[in-house]
Order: sequence, then structure tokens, then C-alpha cells
Amino acid sequence: MSDLLAVILAAGKGTRMKSALPKVLHRIGGKSMIEQVINAADLAGAKRKVVIVGFGAQSVETALGEQAEYVVQEEQLGTGHAVMQAAEILQGFEGTVMVLCGDTPLLQGQTLAKLFAEHQAAKASATVLTACMPNPTGYGRVIRDESGQVLKIVEQKDANSRELAVNEVNTGIYCFERAALFEALNGITCNNMQGEYYLTDVIGILAQGQAKVWAVQVDDYQETLGINSRIQLAEAEKILRRRKLASLMDNGVTIMDLDSTFIDEEVCIEPDTVIYPFTWIEGATTIGKGCEIGPSSRIQNSSIGDNAILHFIYAHDCQIGNHVTVGPYVHLRPNTTIADGVKIGNFVEVKNSQIGKGSKIPHLSYIGDTDMGEKVNIGSGTITVNYDGKNKHRTTLEDGVFIGCNTNLVAPVTVGKGAYVAAGSTITKDVPSKALGVARARQNNIDGWVNKK
Repeated sequence: MSDLLAVILAAGKGTRMKSALPKVLHRIGGKSMIEQVINAADLAGAKRKVVIVGFGAQSVETALGEQAEYVVQEEQLGTGHAVMQAAEILQGFEGTVMVLCGDTPLLQGQTLAKLFAEHQAAKASATVLTACMPNPTGYGRVIRDESGQVLKIVEQKDANSRELAVNEVNTGIYCFERAALFEALNGITCNNMQGEYYLTDVIGILAQGQAKVWAVQVDDYQETLGINSRIQLAEAEKILRRRKLASLMDNGVTIMDLDSTFIDEEVCIEPDTVIYPFTWIEGATTIGKGCEIGPSSRIQNSSIGDNAILHFIYAHDCQIGNHVTVGPYVHLRPNTTIADGVKIGNFVEVKNSQIGKGSKIPHLSYIGDTDMGEKVNIGSGTITVNYDGKNKHRTTLEDGVFIGCNTNLVAPVTVGKGAYVAAGSTITKDVPSKALGVARARQNNIDGWVNKK
């Protein structure tokens, strides 16, 4: 089997998106469109990815980094012209060139792998991925002879009435043998309604020269849908997310409501976890087995252990252990680690903190920049005062500490193992192990004060 290289066309502006952002960088399923295409090419076995950039070239290169090599198309003069720009970077490569579009994010790796395999098996010079569209308007039509051999691809604006009646369309996705591709590219012209160099003309040139041109029809035409507007992006997003939800359910995850659950492609969830409605799970998030997540929760780039219960929370860039209960109305901020068996109740915010095994933060507290040991009990209304106006400082609560309600812990401060802090205290000095820290003014009652006023 020859080597596979992918050339991805991503030079267009995407005028209908009405955006300063290059079209291919708009996100779908948690990644940019072009990242979705690159991932599919990787799964198909492409060892190199060459991206043809134009509008917003620097933004595309910055976003993708070392995932690809780059060639600039200074003027956008058509798909054929775009591929021509890759001639120099492909010198010396003698394998198969797969041409992809950067705005087709629904493509799946197995589909591209099938295209490559059938191209190889057919010993073709070119193989076109085609689709039967219920409404082929706007697509180039695939014209075959009686034996099924591809004769040419005709763009919508250049097609006659007989050709327009064909519903098998070109998806813009091909496999070419490199030498045959660039030899045919030398023969294309811009003598058409658009005044552009069409890559589709290569198919006709190869067919006329008796080279073998093969075609592979995709099982589901929706995979090949291109994105040209915000409406199409939203429609594709829904397809991609339904595909992800179906995969999770097939693997033992319960999704309570498909229409109000949004899960990115990279997310991993173990069996017997239940996802309640109005829940977003995004980025590189992993969730263990037997959890209950949601409703009305958003989790980003976080890891969650087994048998955790998270209701009405926002958690991002944090780690949550096993048998943890969180919520409702909790914000878990970056660099927070919640150990096994922790309970965090309503209206709590935790930031950049380590919460030890079996500790409890029941309600109405802010815990920031804190190192909390095991089996610590935090009273309602406790605040770690971590910022002095210039610098952040840490609070240390050792194992078994009990903090009374409405306490301020002014960092840097340490409360020793097994110590207590009385309710209503503002602690500015360390509290030794097993001691009781009290820091509040003595109460004075003035008899008859109300009558005097």
C-alpha cells in the first residue's frame, strides 16, 4: 500500500459567515471545522497534512500549529488553482494525495479510509467520493457512462438540463496518484462561468486520457455537507452531537433528553452514568461510571471519578474524585482537586484548592488558594481571604479542622490538625493543633437603648 498524504483546502473567507474569523476556524463539536477534518484524515492513515491557506492564513496556522504543513494561496482562483500551490511541497512524494475541504467537519475517518482502500484496490489514477443528495442544487454532478465509469464532473452553473437531473454529486473529496494529478492540472483552464480553475476538470482530463477514474459513494450524504453559513453550521453541529450521544448510549450511558444535552467529541463517559437535561460537557473531560451529571450543568476540561453526583454546577479545568457530591449552584474553578468522598453544598465557589478526602463544605462559602486536609468541616459563610490587594496567599487547613459559621480566614494562615475556629471569627494568626481559635469583639448589651433613641 502506498503512502497517503492529505491536502486540505482552507483558503476561502466564507463570506456568508459574516465573520472576521476564517470560516474553517468556526467551532463544531468542540473543535474548529478544520481540526475535525484533520482528525478524520489522521484516522484514515494520512501521514502528512498540507493545508492550503489564504484568508486569515496566520490565524489558521496559529490555531493548528504543528498539526499540518502550510502553503499560501495568495489569490483564490478556484480549487484547481489551490491544489497547484502544493506542487512544490509535494515534490518527491510518490503516493496517494487525498484532497479534502476544510469546511466539511462531519467527515468520518472510516469513510476516508474506505475511499483510500477502494482507490488502491481499483488501481485508479483518481477516485471521487460521491453522494446521492435529495436536493443536489449547488453541487457538481457526477456524469458516468453506461458501465459506471466516471466521465466528468460538471459544476452546477456549467451543467445542461440533462446533467442537472443527476442527483449523484461530487463531494469535493478525492484520491489522486500524485503524478497523474499534477500532470492533469497542467491541462486545466479557467474557461467557465466562474472564471476559475476547477479541480473537477482534472477528472475529465484523466478520463479522456484513458486513465482509470473510480468513484466511491458515501453511505450517508450528511457526512459530506459543506458549511457556508451560520445556519448550516448549526445544522451540522446538531448532526455531530447526535452522533456523539448515540455513541455514548451504545456504550451504556443514559442521556435523559437528546435535544438539551451537548457533549463534545473528545469527552469520555463510562457506563451507567446518567446525564440530565440542559447539560454541557466540553473539551477533554472524562467521567467515570455510575455518576449523575446535571441538570443545568456545564463541565469543561475536567476529570470526574466514579459514582459522583453533580447537580446545577459549573466546573472547569478541575479534578473530582469518587463518591463526591457537588451542588446545587456550585462553581469549581481551575486547578481545583476534590478528593474522594467530599461533599460540597449549595452556593459554594472553590478555586485553585486541594480539598482532602471526606471533607465537607456544605453551603455559602468561598474557598480559594486553599490546601485542605481530610475530614475538614467548613461552616456556612466561611471565606478564605486570599488577596491582599497585590498578592494571592494560601490558607492551610490540616486534617480534622472544624471551622465555625461566618468565619474569615485571612491568608497566609494555617489552622492545625484537629483545631476549631469559633463562629464569627476573623482569623489572622495561625491556630495551633487541637486549639480553639476565637477572634471576635466582646458583645456588650446596653439596656434601655431603644427607648432612649
